Amino acid sequence: MTVPRQRDRQMLLDPGMDLTLRPMRYPDFYEQYRAAIRNTWTVEEVDLAADVADLAKLTPGEYHLVKRLVAFFATGDTIVANNLVLNLYKHVNAPEARLYLSRQLFEEAVHVQFYLTLLDTYLPDHDDRTEAFAAIERIPSIKQKGDFCFRWIDSIDSLDELRTPADRRSFLLNLICFAACIEGLFFYGAFAYVYWLRSRGLLDGLATGTNWVFRDESMHMSFAFSVIETVRKEEPELFDDELTAQVTRMLEEAVDAEAAFAEDVCGDGLSGMNTADMRRYLEYVADQRLARLGMPTRFGSANPFDFMALQDVQELTNFFERRVSAYQVAVSGTVSLDEEF
Repeated sequence: MTVPRQRDRQMLLDPGMDLTLRPMRYPDFYEQYRAAIRNTWTVEEVDLAADVADLAKLTPGEYHLVKRLVAFFATGDTIVANNLVLNLYKHVNAPEARLYLSRQLFEEAVHVQFYLTLLDTYLPDHDDRTEAFAAIERIPSIKQKGDFCFRWIDSIDSLDELRTPADRRSFLLNLICFAACIEGLFFYGAFAYVYWLRSRGLLDGLATGTNWVFRDESMHMSFAFSVIETVRKEEPELFDDELTAQVTRMLEEAVDAEAAFAEDVCGDGLSGMNTADMRRYLEYVADQRLARLGMPTRFGSANPFDFMALQDVQELTNFFERRVSAYQVAVSGTVSLDEEF
């Protein structure tokens, strides 16, 4: 009988619930938690007063876009929070990592409050609000994205512990899905619509709040990718050709789902925003995610949206790591101008 090799140290996905921060095995996770604490904001600081006047200026097509956008926002971050609670927290076995996940859960709650405020502000009609709150069941383009999310939440619902390589691959696929596809693609597509509106001088309050959400989401992805990189160092055998193929297919499906949302949102096309360009943008972002995971890119598309590189850099964070200088609590930092969004 072959005796399993004994490891010298516990690994990140080993079953258990370590409770103390000393000795600290993953100080980088703790530093990411501290950085997140410094990036605190509240919904009450977002001024939407001018946006109300802007809503009256929108064309019917533009207002349809806004309604669909806030309808997706209404449930998107709640889905992410549910996966944090149901799946991620119990399997990432390092107290410093769980500190970050706890902080991320708070930030998701702030995002949900922000989106609720948008709904109440932008959709004064009762029927519009009712449709938005039920979007995950009633609006096909949003339901398709929701079904994608729920399938990956359910994929590890029965896993109480990650005992086998198959268990750990299933966990990695869930984590990659939420980092690269949901927070890293679905939300980035939504952000592009927001910044397209601001490039036309519309809904500046929405863009300001989105800048802060954008920064949070960048940090969430950075943490998730740090977890993935840590597991890759500890268990490189999990990262084989099969995993790469599964992740690539996952991102292809995510691009298709978000492109279907774009068809709903854009209709026959808006000035400076159409379905074809949005698909190219999504493909570009998907390739960025694959590259960040150390996997071959799939699409080879260029970013078609100049306005994504022309946002107020004093409020935008580094795509993964840079600090914000305009909005932090007792922190200074720098912003470079060469990041691609």
